[in-house]
Amino acid sequence: MNTDVALGLSQDVLWTSAIIAAPILGVALVVGLIISIIQVVTQIQEMTLTFVPKILAIVVVIFAFGPWMLSTLTTYAENLYKSIPGLI
Repeated sequence: MNTDVALGLSQDVLWTSAIIAAPILGVALVVGLIISIIQVVTQIQEMTLTFVPKILAIVVVIFAFGPWMLSTLTTYAENLYKSIPGLI
């Protein structure tokens, strides 16, 4: 295995992990922004107020996108295992 192949595999794993994590991170960002705006408007400065809505939103996203995330990760792992003989 040369450096180009190693860099290509590293790029693929980083891209796949970013694609898998994007829905969860995006929803957490949006919910956090909305809760922060509500806190500013109502002047409630409770730090723990942001955690419960974020956790609930993340659980909903995991249930909604979980099968897609799992199939994407499984497909990547299968392709990686199939390419092992060509890497040696």
